Amino acid sequence: FLAAYGFSRFKFIDSWPIADEVFTHIPFYHEPAPMIYVAFMTFVLIMSSVTMVLAVDAGHRMKQNKVIIYLFLTIIGGLIFVGSQAWEWATFIKGDYGAIQTQGGNILQFVDGNGDRVAIADFAVAAEGDRIQQTKKEGVWYQDEGSLPSFTVEEILAGMEANSDILVRTQILTEDGEKTILSREESLQQVRTNGKAVVEGANLRVNEYGTPLFADFFFFITGFHGFHVFSGVVFNVIIWFNVILGTYEKRNSYEMVEKVGLYWHFVDLVWVFVFTFFYLV
Repeated sequence: FLAAYGFSRFKFIDSWPIADEVFTHIPFYHEPAPMIYVAFMTFVLIMSSVTMVLAVDAGHRMKQNKVIIYLFLTIIGGLIFVGSQAWEWATFIKGDYGAIQTQGGNILQFVDGNGDRVAIADFAVAAEGDRIQQTKKEGVWYQDEGSLPSFTVEEILAGMEANSDILVRTQILTEDGEKTILSREESLQQVRTNGKAVVEGANLRVNEYGTPLFADFFFFITGFHGFHVFSGVVFNVIIWFNVILGTYEKRNSYEMVEKVGLYWHFVDLVWVFVFTFFYLV
């Protein structure tokens, strides 16, 4: 999976989203903090490997109470990681700034005169009148549709015309690794003639961060790994209850703790590669 991600990123190297601009959120903190929460998740998962090592060592020494404590700490670490991953998914899907998709499927983002990102909600001018989403009770012909975005392309264009410092930033990277910012005239022209739809957040078809492949790989790689971490937590809980019941004490062997520990170290090691190649590189 990581190899496929690498090949895809290399193919779209000039337009691939910058991870530092995508993963900037921390729960209950509203200022951008690039990669900080992902680093926290990584730290928690690595520390859970440490507590698992201590649990296995305590099992070798037949210290039932210590096995219970260290295995419990491992479970807590796993739950924190899985919960954090779920929160990150929700934040990624919801989005933060919004963007416009062009006729060619590219993404146009918005910045101010200093090059800082600007949310479309901060400058778009809402048109008068109600926007109606079709339902089974409304319309001559009903067909399922996705939820309406908060604004239309026309409302965003009106907001740009009313705010002279709003510029368009494209997906294309410069030689310095920064995304290309268009001039005022080019920005208005691009939205006016090439704007197709407003994009808020991400899904498997389109996302406000850039090429859809980025979101596809994010959901698949982190989801696949998250499933294995969740499975590991379930295994750990089962083993933990058996330790409490004295099952392994009666067998005079904590080999099952060591076996589940090997699985846990595996998912931790895989995350190190995911963190390195998906988030950092």
